[in-house]
Amino acid sequence: MTDREKATRPEDLTRLFVERANAKDAEGLALLYEEDAVMAYPPGSRTVGRDAIRKLWEEALPHLPAFEPEEPLPTLISGDLALTSTPPKGGSGARAQVVRRQSDGTWLRVLDQPEFTGR
Repeated sequence: MTDREKATRPEDLTRLFVERANAKDAEGLALLYEEDAVMAYPPGSRTVGRDAIRKLWEEALPHLPAFEPEEPLPTLISGDLALTSTPPKGGSGARAQVVRRQSDGTWLRVLDQPEFTGR
């Protein structure tokens, strides 16, 4: 890994995601995911694995506008798993992530259901 900031709480992942997306840092975004994470994107399909997620962001980030920080919804934690989410833009749909505590106490995304609305 790198010396990039790590998520010490599940909620940190949302902030770190926005910061890295706005910096157009595809590698940094990928480092927020476990090696075998699954992302429900592009719509109707899945991107599996950190390398594939990095490649997806390398292609997508240059075409996306800035992300705005959002207040996360309450996090649900059960042992080493947590469910994080943020409110959907249009009041419908879903944006949620399953995250897992790592052996060093930090958190990474395992499953990601983003809300992409063709920004």
